[in-house]
Amino acid sequence: MIHSSSVSSMSLTKEVQSRVEKLKMQIDDLRYRYHVLNDPEVTDAMYEGLMDELRKIETEHPELITPDSPTQRVAGKPSEKFEKIAHTVPQWSFNDAFTQEDMEDWQERILKILEKDLGERPKDMEYVCELKIDGLHMVLTYENGQLKTAATRGDGKVGENVTANIKTILSVPVVLKKNISLVAEGEVWMNKSMLEKINEERKKQDEPLFANPRNAAAGTIRQLDPSIVAARKLSLTAYDISSDNGPDSQAKELEMLKDLSFKTDSHWKICKNLQEVFTFHSYWQEHKHSQEFWVDGVVIKVNQKKYQTLLGFTGKAPRWAIAFKFPAEQGTTKVREVIWGVGRTGAITPVAVMDPVQLAGTTVTHATLHNFDEIGRLGVRVGDVVVVEKAGDIIPKIIRVLDKMRTGEEKTIREPKICPICKSEIKRKDVIDASQEKSVALFCSNKNCYAQQLRRIIHFAGKSGFDITGLGKKIVEHLVKEGLVENAADIFTLTKGDLAPLERFAEKSAENLVDAISSAKKVTLARFINALGISHVGEETAIKLAEEFKTIDSVMKAGIADLESIGDIGPQVSVSIVEYFKDEKNKKLIQDLLKNGVQIQNPKSKIGNLKLSGQTFVLTGTLSAMSRDEAKEKIRELGGVVGESVSKNTSAVIAGENPGSKIDKARKLEVRILNEDEFIKLLG
Repeated sequence: MIHSSSVSSMSLTKEVQSRVEKLKMQIDDLRYRYHVLNDPEVTDAMYEGLMDELRKIETEHPELITPDSPTQRVAGKPSEKFEKIAHTVPQWSFNDAFTQEDMEDWQERILKILEKDLGERPKDMEYVCELKIDGLHMVLTYENGQLKTAATRGDGKVGENVTANIKTILSVPVVLKKNISLVAEGEVWMNKSMLEKINEERKKQDEPLFANPRNAAAGTIRQLDPSIVAARKLSLTAYDISSDNGPDSQAKELEMLKDLSFKTDSHWKICKNLQEVFTFHSYWQEHKHSQEFWVDGVVIKVNQKKYQTLLGFTGKAPRWAIAFKFPAEQGTTKVREVIWGVGRTGAITPVAVMDPVQLAGTTVTHATLHNFDEIGRLGVRVGDVVVVEKAGDIIPKIIRVLDKMRTGEEKTIREPKICPICKSEIKRKDVIDASQEKSVALFCSNKNCYAQQLRRIIHFAGKSGFDITGLGKKIVEHLVKEGLVENAADIFTLTKGDLAPLERFAEKSAENLVDAISSAKKVTLARFINALGISHVGEETAIKLAEEFKTIDSVMKAGIADLESIGDIGPQVSVSIVEYFKDEKNKKLIQDLLKNGVQIQNPKSKIGNLKLSGQTFVLTGTLSAMSRDEAKEKIRELGGVVGESVSKNTSAVIAGENPGSKIDKARKLEVRILNEDEFIKLLG
């Protein structure tokens, strides 16, 4: 080894240049053996001395520093922000399967497509099963073997440039073993022991703890200082090459990644049929905790690239691959009480209040019991220890009672006989649940139940309905209590003289509300339908009904077959719509609304530019150039869909002034965020 005293006196000779190249090669080889191959005979200490020598030479001769030098993995000042970067290859997400039946349905779909193209179903089709690492998707672009950029998924088209941070991950090759250009994809993850160490430090500093390794990895990659990222020792496992001239199978692609010096997961397997897939899935469901990374399922890909090419992609996912998820995370807790809620349709829904339990990284205290029949099926009692899970990692529900844990002090849950709000009789009736199974639900028999009445009117006047400024929950409640409003149509009969004498109103505020009501009389057909509060009909379904039938009369006359012919409207929704318009009271409400001056603006046929077709947008915060509802209309006019909550399928979040928690969720899920100027530019 060359000591520092001799380094400082060295002139720039061929010997020095040669020494630098040898150091770089040796350090990179040891890095690869330790961080990629997990060679037990190699340690960090083996190349720390070599790194120190290289730094000293480069300090003396900065002209020898190259971008691929090991010393440049952590270099430079912290960034002020992450720049946007356009992906050269679209980034897709996988559709999910949760059961063997889901997998069989997927296989049948792709076989039908191949049969149509090939004239027969292929007999040689294979699947490659890979562990689904619960981490952060990363896109690595190499030019002539050199790492050029590393970017997050973003919205699939544009991500954030996190190259400086990714260079700190020692399992990521800065230089490939071959001088080729390609785009590689992989998952960034943090090992469990590092997560525990970080959380211990955060706890000492009274900082919020990371819920799981994925959150920790995502939070780390979003650090603006690469030195912080380096200290957390992330890893990256590569699993895909985006290249037109790549290998002819997924298996060969994984081998190629390994040969290029990427870290790959060694547990992948070629399966000849679904039964072998199910065996692989079952094994890893039992052994997922044996890995240092979190595993939340298995990704199944058609092995042969020729079949992948024929199958292609849907709007958001490859047809030739699917994520076979493991069952939702479960935990045990105790039921403390059951409360009964009343919806605007009169449905009485039981909700269990429980001791706090951690599920999929979040604290859960309430779980749905769906209906009284579900309570009987489960045999749940107040005081029971129960198993609770997040269905699809979203909606908490109780799935099992641990009856051997009972003490004898548990209390049976009685079927309620009277509405908790209006004290009217509760009745049972058959309903069709989400799985198309019949069950019995409890409903308040009083259609004028104060709770139902109030919620219907609040919904009618709210943002997704007529959007009447100043007519919020408290004002509606006040008007109902005073007897001025019994249903939504009564809103449009209110005068300044009716309102001014009331508590909460002065002459000016009464005038403002009357003016707002008058301005709201002109409404689109979609808003009108949604405002009615038909059971199972939300904002997007209302839009589809308006686009299909054009007038409220046509919607009212539509039969079940007419409704079911519309995409995404199933039997339950169709029956609900037909039943709503059969009710004479509902017909009279619509007649009274029109008589009281409501004007329905029927939709025009969509023509022209639909450049946002297939994209979903979520709005948060206050926009200055337009209202939220105007923004929603513009999105829909261009073929886009407006969502209420942020998910991995959201195309972008539009953020105005003072955005809410949706912006945090967008960052966590790496969903693209647009400010108002960017949004207006997008609209064109």
